[in-house]
Order: sequence, then C-alpha cells, then structure tokens
Amino acid sequence: MLRIGCHLSSSKGYLAMAKTAKSIGANTFQFFTRNPRGGAAKPIDPEDIAAFLEYSEENDISHILAHAPYTLNAAAKDERIREFALMTMRDDMERLEHTPGSMYNFHPGSHVGQGTPRGIELIVSLLDEIITPSQSTTVLLETMAGKGSEVGGKFEEIAEIISRAKNPGKLGVCMDTCHIFDGGYDIKESLDAVLDEFDRVIGIDKLYAVHLNDSLHGYESHKDRHAKIGEGFLGTETFRAVINHPKLRSLPFFLETPNELDGYQAEIALLKSLYTE
Repeated sequence: MLRIGCHLSSSKGYLAMAKTAKSIGANTFQFFTRNPRGGAAKPIDPEDIAAFLEYSEENDISHILAHAPYTLNAAAKDERIREFALMTMRDDMERLEHTPGSMYNFHPGSHVGQGTPRGIELIVSLLDEIITPSQSTTVLLETMAGKGSEVGGKFEEIAEIISRAKNPGKLGVCMDTCHIFDGGYDIKESLDAVLDEFDRVIGIDKLYAVHLNDSLHGYESHKDRHAKIGEGFLGTETFRAVINHPKLRSLPFFLETPNELDGYQAEIALLKSLYTE
C-alpha cells in the first residue's frame, strides 16, 4: 500500500489534520510544529491528541512527520541563533512524545562561512543536547540541495553527523527528491546508482521518509525550488520509479509541492495510479 500524504496546516490541531488528510485521499501527513518562521507553539490539547489517536487507528493514518521551523540553524555562527534552535527543538521533542512513534524532520543548518567541519560539529552538539535514549521520536536529517553554505548536500555529511551523535539509533534521514537532484544526485537517469550510493555511505536502513517534489531549476542547480509533480525537470516517470522502487516503496511519502488542498488531492490520486500494488 502506498503511504502518501502532504503538508497540512496544524492551526486547528491533530484531529483536524487527520480528517483533512483522509478527505483528500491521504493516509499520512506532515505539519509544522509551530509557525515555520519560528515562535511559540500552541499548547498541547490532551483531548485533541486522544481523539486524533483514536481516529488515526480507525482510518489507518500513520507515520506522521513533524517539520521544524525553517528559521532554525543548528550550525549558526551566532550563539544566540544556535540557542534558539536548541530551545525550540528541545520543546518539540517533549511535545512529540504525546504522539508516540512520530518522526521529526529538520534542515541540518548552514555553517555561514565557518566551514562544513565546524557546521557538522555544531549540529552534532545540538542533537546530543536534545535527543534522549528513551524518546520515541525519530529525528530525521533532510537531504539538502547544497545551496550556499548548507550542510547536508552530500550523503557523506549526513553520515558523519549520524555516526558522531551519541544516540545514532534515534536518527534517520528524509530524502527530498528535488533537493538531491538539484544537489547533483541524478535520480532521473540513475536512481539505482544513487540509492546504492546512499546505502554505501549512510545505510538504506537509515532512510525513514521521502519528500516528493519536482525540481523547478534542474540537475546540479543547487537552487532548492520545488515544482508540482510532473511539471519540473524530474517528470512524472521519475516519480513512478521512486514510489515503486524496492528500496523505497514501503516508506511514507510526503508532498511539499506548491499546491492548495485540491492540488494535493490531484497529485495523491496521480501517484496512487502510478503505484503498483
């Protein structure tokens, strides 16, 4: 079965997101833990959580993915920026324990001129501060497009972060199709080779989720601009190959394409039609 969803607004709570997901044909979803530009999160509502867990069980909604705000930079040069990231992500870890078994995705960060080794050192330091051996949440490092001073544009960088962390068993990867293609991994012409490289460098067992996004600017552009499925440089057939690949097909897939709900509904229907049961 294809586990497919999209990014939904969390403003009305967990139950509302689950019902919205079901209404558009999704069986999972992604959401921001708080305003994507940062700021305080809404208080946890125990009644909403309980209703969500019951509804999700009844409607086979699982593998939900929380996304950290874009403004967080664990590799920042400015200590105040790193402290904000630490405070926010620590709070997110505590909140996500209300929905056991969730995943939490974040952009590793930008070293802003300090160099990649220093960036990796700072990211590992933050992860060691927020992750505990007993937590149920798996923290996912997102593959990046290699724009500017981003860390995570190469598989080796992500592998080093995971291997140096104190709790590597609580870490995984979310692969973004647009990002890796823009970053120089040709999943359009050489999907098998890219996945073999991922397995060799990081380990395919560390791949927990996939962001499905077409690419507006194309291979090795390092631009990180998403396009709707089939309307970018990757094309529909690439996504057919991705969602049916033996190493990927059992993973949850999340759309982050530039769409409203009706657009996501159409893309979910399209992807279901491409999926081989």
